[in-house]
Amino acid sequence: MSGVGGPGQPEAFRPAAMTVPPDLLSRRRRRSSVTLTVVLSVMMVLGAGVMALVLLASSAPGALVIGVLLAAIPVGPVIAAFLWLDRYEPEPVKVLAAAFAWGALVATAAALVLQAVDQFVLGTPEDWSAAIVAPITEEAAKGAFIVFLVWLRRHVIDGLLDGIVYAGMIGVGFAFTENILYLGAAYMGSEDMGPGGLGSALGVFVMRGIFSPFAHPLFTAFIGLGVGYAAVRHTPAARVVAPLAGYVLAVAAHAAWNGSAFFGGGQAFVMTYLFLMVPAFLMFVAFAVWARAREATMLTRALTDAANRGLLAHAEVPWLVRLPARRVSRSHARLYGGPVGARVMREYQQQAVELGFLHDRYLRGSAPADFAERGTAMVRRLDALRPYVLFPQPVGAAPSTTSWEGSR
Repeated sequence: MSGVGGPGQPEAFRPAAMTVPPDLLSRRRRRSSVTLTVVLSVMMVLGAGVMALVLLASSAPGALVIGVLLAAIPVGPVIAAFLWLDRYEPEPVKVLAAAFAWGALVATAAALVLQAVDQFVLGTPEDWSAAIVAPITEEAAKGAFIVFLVWLRRHVIDGLLDGIVYAGMIGVGFAFTENILYLGAAYMGSEDMGPGGLGSALGVFVMRGIFSPFAHPLFTAFIGLGVGYAAVRHTPAARVVAPLAGYVLAVAAHAAWNGSAFFGGGQAFVMTYLFLMVPAFLMFVAFAVWARAREATMLTRALTDAANRGLLAHAEVPWLVRLPARRVSRSHARLYGGPVGARVMREYQQQAVELGFLHDRYLRGSAPADFAERGTAMVRRLDALRPYVLFPQPVGAAPSTTSWEGSR
């Protein structure tokens, strides 16, 4: 661990603080990854089976094709919005894809089964089922993925934005499959959906795909906020109350949205959309943008303190925190180091940012129990990558081909 030490060095990052074998952390991560993979695989297969039966039974092939094509249109822009929020500490693509698949397959299947059981056992009227039972079951099914994720891979979610991003991906997946069902039913025609055909399907698409593509991601984002808040708090009350509060808010918002379509006629639905859903969406967007800007401030503070302790050079901090500077650094590394140099730079940036998030929790007194092991592993990885990292000159200086050591 070159460059680590001195009186200002936090005890957690000293090699002497390592009380477990060096590879124990990686073994723990491998075990949790295998467990998560097995759980998700089983749930995905079961969910896919249920949804395949539902889709095949509910729509003719032509209706199914129309439903899939129209439902896919809003998916890309909504996912892009969540990925934009996730640029400081990008989440693993495989886990994001799993979140989307969970929403599209497992959550939809579980919600349909639970609602079918409710109809069979309790005989809840359709309007009350849509307004009460559906929000309770659907938000529980969607939120289960985030709970599994925190339980099996505790460090994947380490802040509010992480919770929002994963919840949003789940919501997008859920909305995708649900829209296929609604659009297929509209194309086939029914008493509730109209005479059928492409016109009816387009009418449903305008309402669900253009005016309210954010609905399900918005509902589930409340759960993500609760879990994200709990992830950075050590008090048992916060870890229990925050996710439950997020779930209650998600169910309440979902119930208000669904209930307005069944009670009070179309006027109630329009009023709910204009004066509840749209303001709530705009407020959530403003909060997400604020949280993203707050991450930049937090990373600057945490990495500057890390530099003061000798974990990295002060000149690196702007290139690691500012998003435009990070792009310039990768371009510089690709220009002078080729594809390998660009990959090394990307990994170095990612590792440094993860260290910044962890160090911020240390500075705030909320570091996780395995802080020493994780921090030491990150510092060692940075030390191993540093000789191969090609940074430009410090911000404001003329471009240069000098490496990190030369610009230090």
